[in-house]
Order: sequence, then C-alpha cells, then structure tokens
Amino acid sequence: MTMVAPLSCRVEARTSILVLAGVVLATLTEALASTVLALGRSDIIGDTYATPDEFAWLDIGYTGLKLMGFMTAPWLLSRFSPRNAVIGATLVMGLACALAAITTRLDLLIGLRIIQGFAGGTLLVAGQTLIFFAYPRHQQPLLQALFAMGAVVASATFAPALQGWLIDSQSWTWIFLSTVPLALASVGLLLIADSPEPAKARRRPFDWLGSALLATVILCFTYVLSQGSRWDWYEEPHILWLTLSGLVALLAFLGQQVLAKGRGLLDFTLFESEDFTFAFVVSFVAGGALFGSAFLIPAFALSVLAFTPTDAGLLLLPSGALFIGALLFAAFLMQARRVPPVATVPFGILMIMTAMWMLSGSTDESDTAEMMSAILLRGMGLGFLFLSITLIAFSKLNSRNLAAGIGLFNTGRQLGGLMGVAALQTLIEHHVAANGVVLGANVTVGGTPVIERLTTTTAMLAAKGMDAVAAGRAATSLLGQLVTGQSTVIAFDTAFNAVALLFVFAAPVLVGIKIGLSKHAKRRAARGRA
Repeated sequence: MTMVAPLSCRVEARTSILVLAGVVLATLTEALASTVLALGRSDIIGDTYATPDEFAWLDIGYTGLKLMGFMTAPWLLSRFSPRNAVIGATLVMGLACALAAITTRLDLLIGLRIIQGFAGGTLLVAGQTLIFFAYPRHQQPLLQALFAMGAVVASATFAPALQGWLIDSQSWTWIFLSTVPLALASVGLLLIADSPEPAKARRRPFDWLGSALLATVILCFTYVLSQGSRWDWYEEPHILWLTLSGLVALLAFLGQQVLAKGRGLLDFTLFESEDFTFAFVVSFVAGGALFGSAFLIPAFALSVLAFTPTDAGLLLLPSGALFIGALLFAAFLMQARRVPPVATVPFGILMIMTAMWMLSGSTDESDTAEMMSAILLRGMGLGFLFLSITLIAFSKLNSRNLAAGIGLFNTGRQLGGLMGVAALQTLIEHHVAANGVVLGANVTVGGTPVIERLTTTTAMLAAKGMDAVAAGRAATSLLGQLVTGQSTVIAFDTAFNAVALLFVFAAPVLVGIKIGLSKHAKRRAARGRA
C-alpha cells in the first residue's frame, strides 16, 4: 500500500523549510557524536587514563544504545509526535555532549555515551519519519537526499575533517562542545516551525520482555563484533559464550515477537512489502561498504602514511561534494524524470567497486593526490546507492508501519557496518602477521641485498655521529620496521580489494533475492485475485 501522510494539513513553505533545517541540524549532532572516537581515540585514552579494553566501552555503549534507539523509537512515536520526539532527543543529545566535554571520568563518560547513543538513534528515526509525514510523496527524493546529507554524508566526510582539526588545534572536548550550538539551533527551528500534529495513533503498551531480550542480543553482538578481533575471536572463551548467548537471546526474541501478535517491537507486516524486504537485505551490504571504507581510508592514512588527524580527516572531505552531487542528481532523476530508484543502484555499486580496486594499489609513498580520484569516485557511488535503497525501502510503506520500517532499516545498516569493520580489522591483522613471515623469510642475513642495505644504512647513521655498534643495531631495527611497514601496506591493499569483492559476490545474490521476491509477490497477487 502506498504511504500516505497522516498530517491533517501539509506544512506551508516557510514552515517546511524550518522543519527540514531543524531535522538536518539534529542529524549533524548525531554525526559528530557518533564519530568522535575515530580520530580522538589516543587523546581520550591519555586524558582518561583508560586501558584499551576500558576505552572500548565508550564505543560499545554508544553503538548498542543507538541500535536500541532505532528499535524503540516507533513505540515512542506512538506516544509523542515526531516533531516533539526530535526536539526531546536533540536536547538530550546536546546536554549529554556538553557534560562529556567537561569531564574525564571514564565511568561518567561511558554513561553519557550510552545516553548519546539512545538519543541519536531516536532522533534519526523520528527525524526521517517527520519528513515523510510532513511532505507529499512526490517530493521525497529531494527531501531524503537533504536528510542524507546530515545523517550519512556528514558522518562520512564532514565530521572527520572537523574533528581532526579540533584535535590538532584544540582538544577532543571541543568535538562534544561543537554539538551544543547545533542542538540548540535545531530545537529553536523546530519550535518556531510549529508543524501540524499527526492524527492520533493507537497507543500500545511497551514490550518490556521483548526489549530485555533485544537488549541482550544487541549487547552481546555489539561486544563480539567490536572486540572479537582484539581477542582473536573464538580463541577466547568469553567471546564464544557471548556469541552463543546472543544467538539464544535472538531466537527467544523472535519467538516472543511472534507470540506477541503485533504488540511487540517487531512489525512483521513490513516484510509483506517486496521492496522493503529487498532494501533491508541490501542495507547490510551498503552498511558494510560505507562503514568499512570509512574505517579503511583514515586508518591507512594514519598508520601507513603517517598523516596527522587533520590531514586524515581532510582526506575524505572532498568526496563529500561528490556524495552530495550524486544525491541531488539521483533525486532530480527520480523526482523530475520519474526514473525508478532501483535504476541507480548498479551505478553506485560499480563506482564503489572501482574506487576500492583503485585504492588497492596504494603504497607507503602514496599521497593525497594519488588517492583522491578513487575517494571522489567512492563518494559519488555512495550517493547513488544510499538514496536509491532509502526510497525503495520506504516509499510504499503506510503511515502505520513507516517508523518501524525506518528503525529496522537503520538497524540493518548499522549491523552491516559493524560486521564489515570487524571483518576488515581481522583481515588486516592476520595479513600483517602472515605477510611479515613471508617477507621476513626472504630477508636472509647472508643475502647480498640485505648486506648492502645494512652496510649503507650503518654508514649513513655513523656519518651523522652515531657509534658504529649502535649504528649497526639501528640499521637492523630499521630494516625490521621496513618489513613490518610493507606487510601493513599489503594487508591494507588486500582489505581494499575485499570491499570491492564484497559486491562481486553480493551482487548476484541480491539479484537472485530480488527475482525471488518478485515471483513471490506475483503469486500472492494472483491468489488474491482468485
């Protein structure tokens, strides 16, 4: 059934601009808060005196509660209007970020990150729902492109650049402080807009049992996916037990949701839509590509090319322009030329594959200019892909299950990103070790090239005033570092190729799923006519 907006009247032009601007600013607060640990990790660890394992809970708490926010937001929207939900969540986000900027207590920071995660998940679902409810369906391509600029483009391009500059010029606390004016501006715009209230929805009780089971699932899987590589996966018993516990809780949750008969957290009617089911599956792959590549490129710049946080953040910034350009061009095709959303999906996939293949040829001597063409192509591909799957997923949902669809779709994208980053981290770590063994085996002590390299390096260090014995030891150490560096470069190149191959294997599967869903929909329609 085609989605219809339940608002009693459409918002007027001035109000519509204020609503849209307020929602986009709210998503920017989440973009800044969600990516703060990517570049600020070492600075925050130093100021909080946290161990890496203790620090990990800052990320686990945020991500886990963000996923819970995605899943519980539909229930909140049955109690509060989307506008009020966005206002409340944005105020909570701004307050939690302000408090995080003035404390270095690790336990308090973990608690604040939990609050930020839940508020972030809620405001994203409520904000996107508000846009769908407040505007006609034929305007959604452009509006969803504008929403994606704050929800996706900012976290992938703008936020790392701003955070890198703030860390180098100020401190990590300024990242949290920068969200406060954005939150206040967003709330002010939404209060001024005074958008019309939606029709009253039927209230239902909160599913406490389902929420408890879902929280167990999310906590277990978030910890396993984010820390599995750290503990060498199932070599560590607690990772195995958490995985088994998460699977048991997942089965119990799904069974409980079936028995709830429409009164639980999951709305099974969503999967009656062929388009939503297909887009939900694609969201896992798209999330893996977005979060995986966003992890790889700055990590390569920091660990291999020795970029500063500012330079690493700026590396992705130009691709934001192509990302936005692709979003707007795709929106124009779909809104003005009536091109079906699925038409741009192959172009997005092909561009991302090509970009990752181009990056797989990077070396430790690569610079920004050499990598930029691939990074720009990646941004354009993501723009074509994300707007398409968003419109495919939601354009045919009705007002009753729209918010649930948005929450579940975002959950799939986030989980896909977690799985993608976990897989790439493990791949890099294993290949660094394996490549080091292979390269080290070919660097024999008696080999002529090795002797010449050590002799030249020793002479150079001795010429600079170093003792001859110390110079020899330093030359050997530098040779070992060179082997490790080359092993790391090869490992990252393999990871870039892995992201490209993800689509090579996933594309035929997705096409098969689409064909299967289409046939199932036709059979169901035929039975309905009979």
